[in-house]
Amino acid sequence: MLTLISVTPATLGPPPKDVPPATPINLPAFSPQLADKNVLGQESVVRVLQSVQRPSQLDHSPFTALGVHVHTDVGAEDLLPDPSYVPSGTGWDDMDVDGARAMDAAFRRPLSNGTLSPEARVYLERRNELAIDNQAAFKTIKRIRSGPGSKAARLGNCYEFFRQLDLMASYWDDTSQPPIQYNEEEEQPPTSSELRPTALDGSLEQAEFAIAGAATTQNNNQTQRTTYRIASGSSMPPELRHGLITAFVKLVSYDCGCNLATPRVEPRLHLLGPSSAPPKSEAQQAQSRLARASYFPSGCNFLARVPQAREDARRGVVEGPLAAVSARNITNFSTPSDQSVDFGRELVAALITAQHRAREGQKEKRFGDGRWWATTRRWGGAEGGPIGREIESIERSEGDSNVTPLEADNTASSPLSPTNEKAGDGSALKQGKESNTNKRPQSPSHPISPSSGLPMRGPSANKKSRKTLGIYDNYRMVRLPASNWDKKMRYTAIGKQPGADFDDVFVISSLFHHISILRVRVPMRLLEVFAGAPEEGTRSWDKLELWRSSWYDLFKPKERLEAFRLLWALNVWLMRKTDDEEGAGSTKQDVVMKGG
Repeated sequence: MLTLISVTPATLGPPPKDVPPATPINLPAFSPQLADKNVLGQESVVRVLQSVQRPSQLDHSPFTALGVHVHTDVGAEDLLPDPSYVPSGTGWDDMDVDGARAMDAAFRRPLSNGTLSPEARVYLERRNELAIDNQAAFKTIKRIRSGPGSKAARLGNCYEFFRQLDLMASYWDDTSQPPIQYNEEEEQPPTSSELRPTALDGSLEQAEFAIAGAATTQNNNQTQRTTYRIASGSSMPPELRHGLITAFVKLVSYDCGCNLATPRVEPRLHLLGPSSAPPKSEAQQAQSRLARASYFPSGCNFLARVPQAREDARRGVVEGPLAAVSARNITNFSTPSDQSVDFGRELVAALITAQHRAREGQKEKRFGDGRWWATTRRWGGAEGGPIGREIESIERSEGDSNVTPLEADNTASSPLSPTNEKAGDGSALKQGKESNTNKRPQSPSHPISPSSGLPMRGPSANKKSRKTLGIYDNYRMVRLPASNWDKKMRYTAIGKQPGADFDDVFVISSLFHHISILRVRVPMRLLEVFAGAPEEGTRSWDKLELWRSSWYDLFKPKERLEAFRLLWALNVWLMRKTDDEEGAGSTKQDVVMKGG
C-alpha cells in the first residue's frame, strides 16, 4: 500500500490584528525654475542665505538668488554627462555567464585607482540577485523552508540588502505584493491541503485529488507572505532607512573600489558674507568678513574612494568625496513649505560636497587664524589671575599664619599663570616646603596638601595624577576654534572634468523606501562667492542647474533594477580615469597588469 506523507512548510499565519494605519507616501515635487536676473535685487546671495535662521523661514528667495533650475524625472542616459557609461537596459534577462564575458571588451573601463571597472559577469550576478521576489528572499532571511518542488532563493551579495528590506517591511507594506486588508476577521474556507488525505487506497480518484492538492499547495507557498507590517512608517527608527541605503550603495561601491565614509567632522556649508560698509583697510575688510561667518549643517554621509595603499586603508583614510548620501527621516510633505525644506537639505548636501572637493591642493585656514582673539591672552590682553577655587585657596591661605606667601602664591597659580612663571628654578619653593613640614597640625578628616598645607578637597593624594589639563588651565589656554577638515579624508575632486569651470556633484537621496539621484552642476565662481569673494554683479555664476532622476521604489524589483543600473553607471563615471591624472598615458593592457 502506497503511503503519501504531507510536508507543510512553516508559515507565519494571517496578518496581525490591531495594526496602526499605514503612513501615506507623498513624495515631494518641489522643482524651482530659473528666474530672470532683472527681478533680483542687489542684495548679496550670501546675505540672503544667512537670513534663513530656521527651516520655517525658508521661502523661494534663496533658490531665486542662487539661480536654481531643476530638471525632473530625468532618465539614466540624460543624468550622466556621458551616457556611454550607462549599461544597456535590455538584453540581460536571458544572458548567461559566457555571454556576459564576451561583453567585457566594451563593458569595462579604466578607473582612477589603476584598475578596471567590474566585469559584465559581476553586473549580471548583482542584477539577477536583485530581481529575486521579496517574499522568496524574506523566506531565506528567516530560514523558512520552501514548499515541495521549490528551492530556497540564493541571495549572494544581496543578502544584507534583503535583510534590511525585511526589517523595513515591518513598518511599510511590500508594494510589490497585492494590498492587505488589516484588522478584518473573515472565516477562511478550508484549503485543499487540509482536505487532502495523507494515505492513498489505490483508487484513481484519490490519486488525482492528491496531485491537485499538492500543486495548489505549491502555488500558495510561492505567493505566501512571510513579513507583515506591524507599525506605521512614521515610527520607523532612522537607522533602518540608513541601513537599507548603505547596503544598496555598497553593492556597487565595493566592486568599484569605493566605500561609504561617515564624516568624523560634522559636514557644514561655510559662508563668508561681505562687509556692510566699504572698509578703510584690508585688515578691517577681513575682520568684517569673519564677523559674518556662518554655516549650514548637514547629516549626510559621503561616498569616497578607498586608497590602494594597505596601510592607509587600515587606518581608515579615504579619498574624495565622490558623492553625498542623504537619507532623511521625514514622512510628511503635505505643505509646500515641507517640500521646500527637504529640497533645501538636498541642495546643502550637494554644496557641501562641492566645497570639500574644491579643497584639493589647498591648506586649511582655520577660522580666526592670525586674529588677536585667537592668539592673545584674554582679559583685554592681560595675563589674568586666579579664578574660581583658586581665589578661595588664597583667602584661606591669608588667614593661616603658618602658610608662607610663597606657598600661597604657588597654590593660587596654575601651571600656565604668570605667577608660576616667576617662581624661578623652584629652589625657594623647595626650601619653604622643608621648613614648614613639621609645623602644621594633621587633621584626620581633611588631609593636608604637602605643597600648600591647605585642607585638600576632592580625591585623595594616593590617586594617580591627572594627565589632562584642569578646567581652569584649559580655560586660560588661547587656541583656535576646532578644525573643520576631516583628518582621515584626502580631499580630491575625483571625476571632475579637466579644465571645467564647474563641478558635477551627485547626491544619492532617500525618502521612505525610495531612492533618487541628483546631479548638481556647481559653478566654481559660486564657491568663491561663498568664501567671501565680491560678487561683481548680480549672479555672476549665471545659474545652479540640477537634474533629478525618478523616485525608485526599492520594494519593486523592476524599479530597483533601474536604480541599480543608474548607480552602477554613476560609480564607474566618477571613478573613471581622466586625462590629467597620473598614468593617463598607460594602455588598457598596462591597467590590467596592475591588478585589473
